[in-house]
Amino acid sequence: MSEDIKGKLLPFSLTALIILLDQGVKSFIVGRWPREGSLIKDVFDNGLVYIVHVRNKAIAFSLGHNLPENLRPFLFILVPILVLAFLLWYYMRSQEFSTPQRWALAGIVGGGLGNIIDRIFRPDGVVDFISVKFFGLFWMERFPTFNIADSSVVVCCALFLITIITGSKKSPGEGTINEQTD
Repeated sequence: MSEDIKGKLLPFSLTALIILLDQGVKSFIVGRWPREGSLIKDVFDNGLVYIVHVRNKAIAFSLGHNLPENLRPFLFILVPILVLAFLLWYYMRSQEFSTPQRWALAGIVGGGLGNIIDRIFRPDGVVDFISVKFFGLFWMERFPTFNIADSSVVVCCALFLITIITGSKKSPGEGTINEQTD
């Protein structure tokens, strides 16, 4: 296998790790945490982080919860799968991604797939379980409850955008074998 292909595929170990961690923790929450209940109210003795078991049949921040039931699978499963498939196709054909962008993209794919798995195999909705105090910012006392997959998508999107804004370009020879000369 060429170094270029290895360089493109290695970041997808992060994808697999995110999916395994996300689904493992979600399985623990589903099996051992009461729904809508919080067993750990004061993780930091100040109410900063709660672990709760909630389900979300919509997308981020419960957007789309008012959509008709028959439209949701198309919008919340098929469209994200098509977007991820296009992204992966473009990624594999392109030489434009820097190493940090490759890893960020792999994190986005891992998070996206983690939530798609829930939408397909958990009829009650995506399992969310992290609730963080938001101190009244944007008129919210608590940030909307989220999960590991959500965190991965947000953090990796931010990293990807930062690499674009800062002009992180692929360095010469990146992703190829550099021959040493005497």
